[in-house]
Amino acid sequence: MDLQLNKKTALVTGGTAGIGLEIARTLAVEGAEVLITGRSRTKLDQAVEDIRASGGKHIRGVVVDVTAAEGLPPLRDAARDVDILVNNLGAYESKAFAEISDDDWQSFFNVNVMSGVRLARAYFPGMLERGWGRIIFISSESALTIPPDMIHYATTKTAQLSIARGLAQLARGTRVTVNSVLPGPTRSEGIVDFLRSVSSNPSAPPETIEAEFFKNHRPASLLQRMIEPQEIASMVAYLASPLSAATNGAVLRAEGGLVNTIS
Repeated sequence: MDLQLNKKTALVTGGTAGIGLEIARTLAVEGAEVLITGRSRTKLDQAVEDIRASGGKHIRGVVVDVTAAEGLPPLRDAARDVDILVNNLGAYESKAFAEISDDDWQSFFNVNVMSGVRLARAYFPGMLERGWGRIIFISSESALTIPPDMIHYATTKTAQLSIARGLAQLARGTRVTVNSVLPGPTRSEGIVDFLRSVSSNPSAPPETIEAEFFKNHRPASLLQRMIEPQEIASMVAYLASPLSAATNGAVLRAEGGLVNTIS
Protein backbone atom coordinates (compact mmCIF):
# COMPACT_ATOMS: atom_id res chain seq x y z
CA MET A 1 0.00 0.00 0.00
CA ASP A 2 1.29 3.45 -0.92
CA LEU A 3 0.90 5.69 2.12
CA GLN A 4 1.46 8.78 -0.04
CA LEU A 5 4.18 10.16 2.20
CA ASN A 6 6.60 11.25 -0.52
CA LYS A 7 7.81 14.81 0.09
CA LYS A 8 6.06 15.00 3.47
CA THR A 9 8.31 16.21 6.28
CA ALA A 10 8.15 14.45 9.63
CA LEU A 11 9.60 15.13 13.08
CA VAL A 12 9.84 12.19 15.50
CA THR A 13 10.99 12.90 19.04
CA GLY A 14 12.93 10.23 20.91
CA GLY A 15 13.73 8.61 17.58
CA THR A 16 16.98 6.84 18.42
CA ALA A 17 15.54 3.61 19.85
CA GLY A 18 12.42 1.55 20.42
CA ILE A 19 9.08 2.80 19.11
CA GLY A 20 10.50 6.14 17.97
CA LEU A 21 13.23 4.52 15.88
CA GLU A 22 10.75 2.19 14.17
CA ILE A 23 8.30 5.03 13.50
CA ALA A 24 11.10 7.09 11.94
CA ARG A 25 12.26 4.09 9.90
CA THR A 26 8.78 3.34 8.59
CA LEU A 27 8.07 6.94 7.62
CA ALA A 28 11.46 7.28 5.91
CA VAL A 29 11.10 4.03 3.98
CA GLU A 30 7.66 5.22 2.87
CA GLY A 31 9.30 8.30 1.36
CA ALA A 32 8.93 10.98 4.02
CA GLU A 33 11.77 13.36 4.89
CA VAL A 34 12.35 12.52 8.55
CA LEU A 35 14.08 14.39 11.36
CA ILE A 36 14.71 12.58 14.65
CA THR A 37 15.75 14.12 17.94
CA GLY A 38 18.02 12.85 20.68
CA ARG A 39 20.52 14.07 23.25
CA SER A 40 23.40 11.87 22.13
CA ARG A 41 25.16 12.51 18.82
CA THR A 42 26.52 8.96 18.84
CA LYS A 43 23.06 7.40 19.22
CA LEU A 44 21.59 9.76 16.63
CA ASP A 45 24.28 8.87 14.10
CA GLN A 46 23.73 5.16 14.75
CA ALA A 47 19.97 5.53 14.28
CA VAL A 48 20.40 7.51 11.05
CA GLU A 49 22.78 4.86 9.67
CA ASP A 50 20.39 2.10 10.70
CA ILE A 51 17.43 3.74 8.94
CA ARG A 52 19.45 4.45 5.81
CA ALA A 53 20.49 0.80 5.71
CA SER A 54 16.78 -0.08 5.70
CA GLY A 55 16.17 2.08 2.63
CA GLY A 56 15.18 5.35 4.27
CA LYS A 57 16.91 7.92 2.10
CA HIS A 58 15.85 11.20 3.68
CA ILE A 59 16.70 10.91 7.36
CA ARG A 60 18.70 13.21 9.61
CA GLY A 61 19.16 13.74 13.33
CA VAL A 62 19.47 16.82 15.50
CA VAL A 63 21.00 16.87 18.98
CA VAL A 64 18.46 18.70 21.10
CA ASP A 65 16.73 18.33 24.46
CA VAL A 66 13.03 18.78 23.70
CA THR A 67 12.17 18.51 27.40
CA ALA A 68 13.56 22.03 27.88
CA ALA A 69 12.13 25.22 26.43
CA GLU A 70 15.68 26.14 25.41
CA GLY A 71 15.68 23.18 23.02
CA LEU A 72 12.99 24.65 20.79
CA PRO A 73 14.96 27.38 18.94
CA PRO A 74 17.68 25.02 17.63
CA LEU A 75 15.01 22.53 16.65
CA ARG A 76 13.11 25.21 14.72
CA ASP A 77 16.39 26.10 13.03
CA ALA A 78 16.67 22.47 11.88
CA ALA A 79 13.00 22.22 10.86
CA ARG A 80 11.10 25.46 10.45
CA ASP A 81 7.93 23.62 9.39
CA VAL A 82 6.86 19.99 9.47
CA ASP A 83 3.88 18.17 8.00
CA ILE A 84 3.91 15.34 10.54
CA LEU A 85 4.76 15.69 14.24
CA VAL A 86 5.10 12.49 16.26
CA ASN A 87 5.37 13.25 19.99
CA ASN A 88 6.99 9.97 20.98
CA LEU A 89 9.48 10.98 23.67
CA GLY A 90 8.55 9.57 27.05
CA ALA A 91 9.79 8.31 30.40
CA TYR A 92 8.36 5.60 32.64
CA GLU A 93 9.14 3.81 35.89
CA SER A 94 7.52 1.70 38.58
CA LYS A 95 7.33 3.50 41.94
CA ALA A 96 5.18 3.32 45.05
CA PHE A 97 2.79 6.30 45.18
CA ALA A 98 4.00 7.53 48.59
CA GLU A 99 7.56 7.62 47.24
CA ILE A 100 6.79 9.76 44.18
CA SER A 101 8.23 13.15 45.09
CA ASP A 102 7.20 16.55 43.78
CA ASP A 103 10.34 16.53 41.66
CA ASP A 104 9.32 13.18 40.17
CA TRP A 105 5.89 14.55 39.25
CA GLN A 106 7.42 17.67 37.69
CA SER A 107 9.99 15.65 35.78
CA PHE A 108 7.41 13.29 34.31
CA PHE A 109 5.14 16.14 33.28
CA ASN A 110 8.03 17.97 31.67
CA VAL A 111 9.16 14.95 29.64
CA ASN A 112 5.84 13.31 28.79
CA VAL A 113 3.51 16.30 28.56
CA MET A 114 5.31 19.60 28.12
CA SER A 115 7.67 18.39 25.39
CA GLY A 116 4.64 17.60 23.22
CA VAL A 117 2.85 20.79 24.22
CA ARG A 118 5.81 22.94 23.19
CA LEU A 119 6.24 21.20 19.85
CA ALA A 120 2.54 21.27 19.04
CA ARG A 121 2.45 24.97 19.91
CA ALA A 122 5.38 25.52 17.55
CA TYR A 123 4.18 23.49 14.55
CA PHE A 124 0.38 23.27 14.74
CA PRO A 125 -0.29 26.87 13.56
CA GLY A 126 1.83 26.32 10.45
CA MET A 127 -0.08 23.16 9.62
CA LEU A 128 -3.34 25.09 9.81
CA GLU A 129 -1.95 27.86 7.60
CA ARG A 130 -0.72 25.39 4.96
CA GLY A 131 -3.94 23.42 5.11
CA TRP A 132 -2.54 19.97 5.94
CA GLY A 133 -0.85 18.27 8.85
CA ARG A 134 -0.69 15.40 11.29
CA ILE A 135 0.09 15.43 15.00
CA ILE A 136 0.30 12.07 16.75
CA PHE A 137 0.82 11.60 20.48
CA ILE A 138 2.32 8.26 21.55
CA SER A 139 0.43 7.74 24.79
CA SER A 140 -0.07 4.38 26.54
CA GLU A 141 -2.72 1.94 27.63
CA SER A 142 -1.87 3.24 31.10
CA ALA A 143 -3.82 6.38 30.19
CA LEU A 144 -7.00 4.31 30.55
CA THR A 145 -6.02 1.40 32.81
CA ILE A 146 -4.01 3.05 35.56
CA PRO A 147 -1.23 0.83 36.98
CA PRO A 148 -1.15 1.43 40.75
CA ASP A 149 2.65 1.31 40.70
CA MET A 150 2.91 3.92 37.89
CA ILE A 151 0.34 6.56 38.84
CA HIS A 152 2.55 9.52 37.90
CA TYR A 153 3.33 8.01 34.50
CA ALA A 154 -0.32 7.15 33.86
CA THR A 155 -1.44 10.66 34.75
CA THR A 156 0.86 12.17 32.13
CA LYS A 157 -0.42 9.73 29.53
CA THR A 158 -4.03 10.65 30.28
CA ALA A 159 -3.06 14.31 29.94
CA GLN A 160 -1.76 13.62 26.44
CA LEU A 161 -5.20 12.38 25.40
CA SER A 162 -6.78 15.63 26.56
CA ILE A 163 -4.25 17.74 24.69
CA ALA A 164 -4.66 15.75 21.49
CA ARG A 165 -8.45 15.91 21.62
CA GLY A 166 -8.41 19.65 22.28
CA LEU A 167 -6.06 20.29 19.36
CA ALA A 168 -8.23 18.14 17.10
CA GLN A 169 -11.21 20.31 17.96
CA LEU A 170 -9.17 23.39 17.06
CA ALA A 171 -8.55 21.77 13.67
CA ARG A 172 -12.26 21.32 12.98
CA GLY A 173 -13.08 21.58 9.27
CA THR A 174 -9.45 21.49 8.15
CA ARG A 175 -7.19 18.80 6.72
CA VAL A 176 -5.12 18.78 9.92
CA THR A 177 -5.70 15.83 12.23
CA VAL A 178 -4.52 15.13 15.78
CA ASN A 179 -4.73 11.63 17.23
CA SER A 180 -3.33 9.51 20.05
CA VAL A 181 -1.99 5.97 19.95
CA LEU A 182 -2.07 3.68 22.98
CA PRO A 183 0.73 1.11 22.85
CA GLY A 184 0.82 -1.62 25.44
CA PRO A 185 4.08 -2.90 26.95
CA THR A 186 6.49 -2.72 24.04
CA ARG A 187 9.97 -4.14 23.56
CA SER A 188 12.46 -1.30 23.86
CA GLU A 189 15.96 -0.44 24.97
CA GLY A 190 15.09 -0.05 28.64
CA ILE A 191 12.35 -2.65 29.00
CA VAL A 192 14.56 -5.44 30.40
CA ASP A 193 15.66 -3.27 33.32
CA PHE A 194 12.06 -2.22 33.94
CA LEU A 195 10.81 -5.81 33.93
CA ARG A 196 13.59 -6.82 36.30
CA SER A 197 12.61 -3.98 38.64
CA VAL A 198 9.14 -5.50 39.12
CA SER A 199 10.19 -9.18 39.00
CA SER A 200 10.23 -11.52 41.98
CA ASN A 201 13.51 -12.92 40.63
CA PRO A 202 15.51 -10.26 38.76
CA SER A 203 18.26 -12.77 37.91
CA ALA A 204 15.89 -15.08 36.00
CA PRO A 205 16.18 -15.39 32.18
CA PRO A 206 14.49 -12.54 30.26
CA GLU A 207 11.77 -14.79 28.84
CA THR A 208 10.86 -15.98 32.36
CA ILE A 209 10.73 -12.41 33.65
CA GLU A 210 8.53 -11.38 30.72
CA ALA A 211 6.11 -14.25 31.31
CA GLU A 212 5.89 -13.39 35.02
CA PHE A 213 5.23 -9.74 34.19
CA PHE A 214 2.19 -10.58 32.08
CA LYS A 215 0.93 -13.13 34.57
CA ASN A 216 1.22 -10.87 37.63
CA HIS A 217 1.12 -7.30 36.32
CA ARG A 218 -0.77 -7.39 33.00
CA PRO A 219 -3.06 -10.44 33.22
CA ALA A 220 -5.74 -8.70 31.10
CA SER A 221 -3.45 -8.71 28.06
CA LEU A 222 -4.86 -10.81 25.25
CA LEU A 223 -1.48 -10.83 23.50
CA GLN A 224 0.46 -12.08 26.56
CA ARG A 225 3.78 -10.95 25.12
CA MET A 226 5.73 -7.77 24.54
CA ILE A 227 4.59 -5.79 21.51
CA GLU A 228 7.27 -5.27 18.89
CA PRO A 229 8.04 -1.60 18.05
CA GLN A 230 7.28 -2.16 14.37
CA GLU A 231 3.72 -3.18 15.29
CA ILE A 232 3.19 0.31 16.74
CA ALA A 233 5.04 2.03 13.90
CA SER A 234 2.72 0.53 11.28
CA MET A 235 -0.31 2.14 12.89
CA VAL A 236 1.45 5.46 13.34
CA ALA A 237 2.55 5.51 9.69
CA TYR A 238 -1.06 5.04 8.59
CA LEU A 239 -2.22 7.87 10.87
CA ALA A 240 0.52 10.08 9.44
CA SER A 241 -0.62 9.48 5.88
CA PRO A 242 -3.29 11.22 3.78
CA LEU A 243 -5.17 7.90 3.82
CA SER A 244 -6.24 8.49 7.43
CA ALA A 245 -8.08 11.75 6.68
CA ALA A 246 -11.32 10.64 8.37
CA THR A 247 -9.59 9.81 11.66
CA ASN A 248 -9.33 12.86 13.91
CA GLY A 249 -9.48 13.35 17.66
CA ALA A 250 -9.29 9.59 18.09
CA VAL A 251 -7.60 7.34 20.62
CA LEU A 252 -6.33 4.28 18.76
CA ARG A 253 -5.41 1.20 20.71
CA ALA A 254 -2.44 -1.03 19.90
CA GLU A 255 -2.12 -2.44 23.42
CA GLY A 256 -2.64 -6.13 22.92
CA GLY A 257 -6.14 -6.14 24.41
CA LEU A 258 -5.18 -4.82 27.84
CA VAL A 259 -8.00 -2.27 27.87
CA ASN A 260 -11.08 -4.30 28.68
CA THR A 261 -13.71 -2.06 27.10
CA ILE A 262 -15.26 -1.84 23.62
CA SER A 263 -15.27 1.97 23.45
